[in-house]
Amino acid sequence: MANKPNKIVFWILRIIPAVILLQTLFFKFTAAEESVYIFSKLGIEPWGRIASGIVELIAAVLILVPFTTGIGALIALGVISGALISHLTILGIEVQNDHGQLFIYALIVFICCVFLVVFEKNRLISLLKSLSGDRFKKLML
Repeated sequence: MANKPNKIVFWILRIIPAVILLQTLFFKFTAAEESVYIFSKLGIEPWGRIASGIVELIAAVLILVPFTTGIGALIALGVISGALISHLTILGIEVQNDHGQLFIYALIVFICCVFLVVFEKNRLISLLKSLSGDRFKKLML
């Protein structure tokens, strides 16, 4: 376990993305003007907004539970990658004069979750092996 950070760093890497993901839920679930604007521009309002909020809630909770941190980080990476791609291709870095704040939050979540996945890779591989059994062994040959 030499590649694992100390407990304080590990908790910080978990708390930061979880708080950011959980904080955005209020805006998504209350149909705040900025959230509706973003998802309308993406052409997936309201279902994309609600679905991403649900997935982000699940990811944040899983990130905070030590045994499921890696799974939550992988889920968050998927969602946040979509957000970053949307910012870079459709929305722009700055959305409704937010000075890039949403983009920066997405980058922070992405970076923290990459570290979490790296630190949790052995647990994730073990989980994959246990879920797939012999199929995983055959793939690795």
